[in-house]
Amino acid sequence: MQGFQMDLISEHRLAEMTPVEKVRFIIDEVMEGKILVLEKGLSPSEEASLIEMTMTLIEPDGFSGIEMESYPSEVDTSFLGKILKKNVTKSRLTVIGPADQLKTLKRDRNMISALVSNHK
Repeated sequence: MQGFQMDLISEHRLAEMTPVEKVRFIIDEVMEGKILVLEKGLSPSEEASLIEMTMTLIEPDGFSGIEMESYPSEVDTSFLGKILKKNVTKSRLTVIGPADQLKTLKRDRNMISALVSNHK
């Protein structure tokens, strides 16, 4: 049977990991050809670390890097948030996969459309 593996990762599972563990986990999974869907996205510093580490692992005839797409972050606009003047940014769902298999076709505030190919 041909295809690809897609793992849906809960916010709880990622919350138990340090930032370094998250980055290593994601890279290891993507290097195995898996597509990951993270319930809660990464912080900006975690995303930067992921991109930085990925760039060091790219090889011409091997690992092609990652494709990563997230919904735009949302700011807490609740009544309590407004009263307390908290600008809490909520990270949202993120899709990550091998760059040679996952291509983002369209993204807006509430939808990510991607093409997944099992051809390398």
